[in-house]
Order: sequence, then C-alpha cells, then structure tokens
Amino acid sequence: MGKRLEAVVKAVDTTKEYGLAEGAALIKKAATAKFNETIELHVRLGINVKQSDQQVRGTVNLPHGTGNTKRVAVVAKGEKQKDAQDAGADVVGAEDLIERITQGFMDFDVMVATPDVMKDIAKLGKVLGPRGLMPNPKSGTVTFEVGRTVKELKAGRVEYKADDFGIVHVGVGKAKFAENQITDNVRTIMEALIKAKPASSKGTYVRSITLSSTMGPGIKLDPSQKFS
Repeated sequence: MGKRLEAVVKAVDTTKEYGLAEGAALIKKAATAKFNETIELHVRLGINVKQSDQQVRGTVNLPHGTGNTKRVAVVAKGEKQKDAQDAGADVVGAEDLIERITQGFMDFDVMVATPDVMKDIAKLGKVLGPRGLMPNPKSGTVTFEVGRTVKELKAGRVEYKADDFGIVHVGVGKAKFAENQITDNVRTIMEALIKAKPASSKGTYVRSITLSSTMGPGIKLDPSQKFS
C-alpha cells in the first residue's frame, strides 16, 4: 500500500456507517489521485435475482450528470435520423451504420434504436450483447422518442441494474464535483431504487450502501437514513 492510499485509509473508520453528507465530504477527501476519480455508489438489495419478479432495473436522470460525456449512436430511419442529429447524437445511420459495426466500428458508449429497426439490429447481438450495448426497451434505448432520449443520455441519464448478487453499481459523479452535487445524485438514485422495490421482496430491502472512488477506499453509508 502506497503512502497516499495508506493516509487515506487511516482517515476512514471502516466500522462506521456515515450519513450521506458526511460520506460525500469524506469520499472527496479520499480521492487524492492525480486524475479526476470517478465516484460510484454500490447498493446491496434484499432481493433474490433468480426470481423473475424480483428484478431491479431501470433508468434515472441524474440532476448533475455523471461527469462523463457519453458517445451516443442511433439506428433509425427517415425523420428520426434528423431528430437524433438535432439532439446531438454522435453517429446516426440505418443499414449503413449496422454494416460499419459488423466491420468493427465501436466508437460509442450507448446505442439507441427505433422499434422498427430492431429486427435488423438482431444480427449485432453477438457483438453488442457482451459489451452491454444492445438496445433494450427496459433501459429505454428502444424508442421512437430518439431526440428526447439522446438529450437525456447526454445530460446524465444512467441505467441501474442489480447484478447476480443483488448489488446495484452506478456512477454518481467525479471527485471534482461539489459535495451537494454528489449527495443530490445519490438521493436521486436511492429514491429510484426504493420506488423499484419488488412487491415480493421480503425483509430488509436496502441491506448496505457504499461510496467509493477509483483509487480510494469504500465508505459505508447508513442504509436506514432517509433519502427523500
């Protein structure tokens, strides 16, 4: 452990569950790397992901974005292509774009597609699927509202999804964000997760919450605190 990380770890009480404001202040102090570290939220939920009725997945618009600019690709036809271009999409096309991707073009972070082209995109499943880039109605990336969707993605719309262990991992900003920007983003995600609680989930729903930065230690937050 380097001297920088050792000093950071000493400043964090690993036995304590912090309030959100205190945790946000501490995570900023802990992010001492020479680059603008990403701050992530990790929430362990009391769900059984093997049960189809206990899946937790959705999207939420962060009030302060994530600090990253997403490169958005749109597959659509006709006027929907113009809507996407006007909204700021980085690359737009139809069969031509699908062909570029089959040849190796992957210079984008998220793909949006209209429902009428999904049958054509199906051939890209083996390429886009493993990278998490396949458009999906559940993530809001299969829609005719391409202009609105592109704007939201550019502004900071994020997807959340519980992994195989029932844990949701979401980026909530950068180390250079102000403390209130971090807390606002965390509250927004927590409110969305609480609203998404499956009716069949029993017992404690929010089991644990941790904030972490790219090169820093995890900071536990009190899961019983109010976020609304």
